Formats: sequence, structure tokens, C-alpha cells
Amino acid sequence: MPDAVDVEFSKDLLTGADEIAEFLFGDQKYRRKIYYLAERSKLPVFRLRSQLYPPSKRKSLAQGLDSHENKMRT
Repeated sequence: MPDAVDVEFSKDLLTGADEIAEFLFGDQKYRRKIYYLAERSKLPVFRLRSQLYPPSKRKSLAQGLDSHENKMRT
């Protein structure tokens, strides 16, 4: 039986372009944009077979994107 840490960690992971689009843009209809950004190296992801995964948890991904956005503004 998984412990609380494993369950919490698995809830914090994003799996696939649909989940990443929902998290970043609030709607799964932006899944093609996720593939485009990944292709252009604008979004850090890795692939396992045909599935996309961000290299970190939701919180870390959001913090990384915020810092990238702040750098672009200055």
C-alpha cells in the first residue's frame, strides 16, 4: 500500500499534453500549443513513448514559468 508521500507526489505530477494544457492554460483544447512549445524548446518536457511529461511537479513548473516570464519582462 502506498504511503501518504507517494500519493501526494503522484497527485502533483502532470501526465500528457492534455493535463499540462489544463494546468497552464485552463483548458485541454490548448494541447496542440503544448506540443508546439515543446518542439520549439519553449516548454521543458520529456517524452516517454508518445506521452509528454514536465520534468518537475506542478508547483515547480509554475515557479519556473514565473521566473522565465519575469526575465522576459526585464
